[in-house]
Amino acid sequence: MTSPIVFCDFDGTITLADVTDEILNRLSRPAWQEIEQLWMGGEIGSRQCLERQLALVETSASELNTLIDSIPLDPDFLQFVQFVHHSAIPFLVISDGLDLVIRRVLARAGLHRWGRNGIHFYSSAARLVKGRLAISFPHAAKDCVHGCATCKPALIRRLKGEHWPVIYVGDGLSDRYGVREADFVYARRPLLDFCREHDIPSRPFTTFADVERALAKWQGGEAAAEMAEATRSRVTPALAEHSL
Repeated sequence: MTSPIVFCDFDGTITLADVTDEILNRLSRPAWQEIEQLWMGGEIGSRQCLERQLALVETSASELNTLIDSIPLDPDFLQFVQFVHHSAIPFLVISDGLDLVIRRVLARAGLHRWGRNGIHFYSSAARLVKGRLAISFPHAAKDCVHGCATCKPALIRRLKGEHWPVIYVGDGLSDRYGVREADFVYARRPLLDFCREHDIPSRPFTTFADVERALAKWQGGEAAAEMAEATRSRVTPALAEHSL
């Protein structure tokens, strides 16, 4: 019997669109796209990218809330939350995205009571002040060499405890550092392509129903191929280090 823990991205994973990108697309001046290219090219980290991009946003509370409420949720996410809660599987959301967005999406889905659903999240923080977004980064790490808004590797190392496997669920570029701390990854593209390119054990998923079925197999010790891949990914680096 294994005791998994799940770390999960938010934008484009729990939601079917990247909410931050939608905010920038609809409410920001076009210069945000130039800043995005700098981040994608590795010239700046996600923290600096978000600071500079969100400074270009001008909106009202009603306009922002209407936009957030238009973003669809993964159709099987609510059932998945019930599954991890009843199965006592720790489920933690780690995101570069904005806490005001995450709270509103979860509330709209009826998942806003912390103790009731077991969802804890770690993200950037934002508040709307006179039509502008003021942002801070409570989960950035001082020693993060990548300049991340939320240092996902540091959070995983701190929160994973003795659980095995450490499972990561994500979809995009902001997840590429976090997946290196995971034993196994369930991914949508482009994260799936990144995992395959870097030999990180992974499987594609379409909705959270796929992840739920996989977790049930992990718990029952039936995910033989995935377990073998996860074990290899953990043992191989340790052997390489030992041989130096």
